[in-house]
Amino acid sequence: MFCAILVRGTHLTLAYLSEKLIAPRALPSKAVEDALHIAVPTIHKMDYLLTWNCKHIANAQMRLIIEKINHQYGYQTPVICTPEELIGD
Repeated sequence: MFCAILVRGTHLTLAYLSEKLIAPRALPSKAVEDALHIAVPTIHKMDYLLTWNCKHIANAQMRLIIEKINHQYGYQTPVICTPEELIGD
């Protein structure tokens, strides 16, 4: 569904990066939607990725793996955090 609304050509890049984020690299194979959730702001060069998903996305171990994979494919990873982390105290 995401792919249908993106600019022509971008959907191929989005699918490619999402695939690279799936196991054995970072995310388990059942986390396809999480991979898309990471790939969309990465490809579109957004500054932040806000998420409540602390299992597959917003946790220290996963952030490092995600950053490494994105860097390997020429992308800068947006700051990944929960809304609470962005707002602060």
